[in-house]
Amino acid sequence: MEDGMSSFWGPVTSTTEWCEKNYMYSSYFAEFFNTVSNIPGILLALIGLINALRQRFEKRFSVLHISNMILAIGSMLYHATLQHVQQQSDETPMVWEMLLYIYILYSPDWHYRSTMPTFLFLYGAAFAVVHSQVRFGIGFKVHYLLLCILCIPRMYKYYIHTKDMSAKWIAKLYVLTILLGSLCWLFDRGFCKEISRWYFNPQGHALWHVFMGFNSYFANTFLMFCRAQQLGWDPKVVHLLGFFPYVKIQKPKTQ
Repeated sequence: MEDGMSSFWGPVTSTTEWCEKNYMYSSYFAEFFNTVSNIPGILLALIGLINALRQRFEKRFSVLHISNMILAIGSMLYHATLQHVQQQSDETPMVWEMLLYIYILYSPDWHYRSTMPTFLFLYGAAFAVVHSQVRFGIGFKVHYLLLCILCIPRMYKYYIHTKDMSAKWIAKLYVLTILLGSLCWLFDRGFCKEISRWYFNPQGHALWHVFMGFNSYFANTFLMFCRAQQLGWDPKVVHLLGFFPYVKIQKPKTQ
């Protein structure tokens, strides 16, 4: 792709570029829309973090929301610079986040409390070291997809065992946003040559960021509801301003 203006960050060293012309609006943003589209994900993760802290959910959920913010910030750095080192700051947190989801999903039935977090921590650390030295291409995408697939059976189990219709609706929004986001990602990736000739670029990858910001929020909210149910905290889905869903709990007085 042709650059629109000079680059503040130097030549592009990323192994992947997306269907947005580089440096069209500012010398500080290689891909302007792909950068700023991460802001909703940061704000949604901040809302989730505030709710988790305010109601004293388990620390795992605070860490999960923080990891969502770190991932979005890493994505902003990557798309703003298109540097290989920043690509790692985007991809490595993606793997760490999925390992955290695996822990949250499977740990309630894991009888050996220390083995799962220890293994996942060592796995994540080893991946970060290897990824800092090796430029993964399709291998990273396959690896990330496999981690996502590991989460699906457990999410489905939680869904079928949840009777609350509001919580089920959040789970459906989780599925809807990931489907819409994936379609935007595939469209941007597969039809870039055609899109480049259009007068208007629909910014499919930027839309992917927006949808995935909501997707992470819905996933976290649904998991918080399910975990609160397991702990007997009488969770309810309530809506801020009659629209925005979050989980409200009522802990027993002994807790």
